[in-house]
Amino acid sequence: MNKDRLKKILEQVHDGCLDVDDACHIFETLPFEDLGFAKLDTHRALRDHFPEVVFCEGKSVEQIVAIFKQLDIHNDLIIGTRAGPLVYAAVRDQMPEIQYHEASRVLYVKRAAPVTSGTATVISAGTADLPVAEEAAVCLDIMGVKVERIYDVGVAGIHRLFNQVREINQSQVVIVVAGMDGALASVVGGLTKRPVIAVPTSVGYGASFNGLAALLTMLNSCAGGVGVVNIDNGYGAAALAVAILRTFNG
Repeated sequence: MNKDRLKKILEQVHDGCLDVDDACHIFETLPFEDLGFAKLDTHRALRDHFPEVVFCEGKSVEQIVAIFKQLDIHNDLIIGTRAGPLVYAAVRDQMPEIQYHEASRVLYVKRAAPVTSGTATVISAGTADLPVAEEAAVCLDIMGVKVERIYDVGVAGIHRLFNQVREINQSQVVIVVAGMDGALASVVGGLTKRPVIAVPTSVGYGASFNGLAALLTMLNSCAGGVGVVNIDNGYGAAALAVAILRTFNG
């Protein structure tokens, strides 16, 4: 939103020609920055309490740097997912305060700590699922959620999960990350009354079809209270968890 447009809106509010609520709605829905190759939703945090998140795969390094620099003007909190070390190095040259979590491939700036909005537990079936699980956990942490991690407790050794039930029930929302047959989400859903967000991963042998088998298993779960996001979508699970927690905690 340019200064002239902003000035006009404020003048309308001052003169009584525009209601304050209507002006807030304009601020929430209108502004974006046109970079030519991308239109950045710079005021998303006003609507969603969290700024636009950059999916780095498929973008050039130059595009990612330009997007981060522009988002940096408007936000104290910035996240980029699926970012490799070369992208991190390029962004760091322009923004020295940028941080990088290698296991999750998450780039972020966190100048102001968000108000903690609840508690979540991230569970993974196996070690191979950790990149997706860590994407979810790191994004939750950046968003101000207290995160507990319970990793490598897949159904092939189900006894590893049973002694964690008390810890699971102490959180407000649970994210379950699993590849192969994807059965862990149903098991966890049958052990807790907490909402469960299932994340299928592309981990597995040929008949897993790059995560499709796990996705279908999770979609067909007979356990109540289990919702499913897309294959390998750790960030999407974190975003849904935050939405649930804000409903709990205001």
